[in-house]
Amino acid sequence: MVRIPDCWRGKILYNKVMQPEVVEKLLKLNHEFYQTFAGHFSATRQRLQSGVVQVAATIPHTARLLDLGCGNGLLAAHLHKHGHAGRYTGIDTASNLIEIAKEQQIPNTGFFTADLSDSDWHKDLQAGGFDYILCFAVMHHLPGQELRLRFLGQVHHLLAADGRFIFSNWQFLTSERLRNRIVPWEQIALSEDQVDEHDYLMDWRRGGNGLRYVHFYNNQELNALANASAFNICGLFTSDGENGRLGLYHIWSKKPRKQ
Repeated sequence: MVRIPDCWRGKILYNKVMQPEVVEKLLKLNHEFYQTFAGHFSATRQRLQSGVVQVAATIPHTARLLDLGCGNGLLAAHLHKHGHAGRYTGIDTASNLIEIAKEQQIPNTGFFTADLSDSDWHKDLQAGGFDYILCFAVMHHLPGQELRLRFLGQVHHLLAADGRFIFSNWQFLTSERLRNRIVPWEQIALSEDQVDEHDYLMDWRRGGNGLRYVHFYNNQELNALANASAFNICGLFTSDGENGRLGLYHIWSKKPRKQ
């Protein structure tokens, strides 16, 4: 695992602010996608990515976990099977996927529907109440810097002082097959100048045709976001997919409070 020095600093890369109506349009697009294709999407998620398995193996069995974007509950089942007995809370925007997750009836586990783009999705959760907050393949669906920073601030609020925030982002540009799924913004009546650099619109072809908004993160941007939201980067690695590079994983800790 590659270590990044705590002294690394960065700046936010995009100067413009995405217009609220564009943010809402992209969020609505993704919400409708996951509601429409929940069953087909779940069918493609019957095995954990290798990077997620690697992370799961490092989590203590008694750790209090918050899994953001828990989907069909596959990670919760894997953790339980391998001895995790701490409290697990899973949250996902797609109610269809949450219903699939609940069917597993895993002990000491709660699944809840909440929209991670809402300003108050975290209000019923205990501040500092989680030793690990996991967020795999979710952040690339949050449009605009303002929303991303708000989300990271909420994660910071919920994470224990010595906790870890571990997440992954989809590195679809490393795959020629996935690059061919990128479609013009005009398909949803937007243009490139209305979205951020490294924002993309991608199609879906299983069980019908659909479209999703995704953002491509690199380490420079993630370093800037960590610094802006009072996190240190403890480590990172790449994994997943046919090329072993479809997932970029980061491990963050809260910065110490200033005395």
